[in-house]
Amino acid sequence: MANRRRGEVPLALGSERYTLCLTLGALAELEDALGAGDLAGLAERFATGRLATRDVIALLGAALRGGGHALDDAAVARLPLATGLPAVAEALEEALVAAFGEAPPPDPRGEALPQDP
Repeated sequence: MANRRRGEVPLALGSERYTLCLTLGALAELEDALGAGDLAGLAERFATGRLATRDVIALLGAALRGGGHALDDAAVARLPLATGLPAVAEALEEALVAAFGEAPPPDPRGEALPQDP
């Protein structure tokens, strides 16, 4: 069972239930896999909302492994999407918010507003 206080997010894929969690190890894995360089680069990449399928596989795989599931990216790519991609995207967004916090709202000129400390 997912513990949301620890940043864990539940996800059902097919008949299986999984826990997603972006641990420090998962974030380091993503920096390497996506060539982000650092946490700021990783956060900027996800803040755009534009992800390739391979990005989703890397993110889902890292979050699954962070949640305690021993699945490599090839196994992640074979997981059924019985609940649809929107359910996966929602769970990944929740995991990203748990790791990075809420994104600041865009200002009327289309630029991100700074967050309050």
